[in-house]
Amino acid sequence: MNLGAPELLILLLIVLLVFGGAKLPKLARSLGEAQREFKKGHDESAEDTPKT
Repeated sequence: MNLGAPELLILLLIVLLVFGGAKLPKLARSLGEAQREFKKGHDESAEDTPKT
């Protein structure tokens, strides 16, 4: 699935309308934290699996 600039702009506009401008930084921060945790868990599981 490829998202171009117009699609991302429309998506951003919808998110802005749904969550409002004041809650957007908090939402972005929580998404960033979730992404870091997911990556950390993925890296830890990759270290635990034996390489063949």
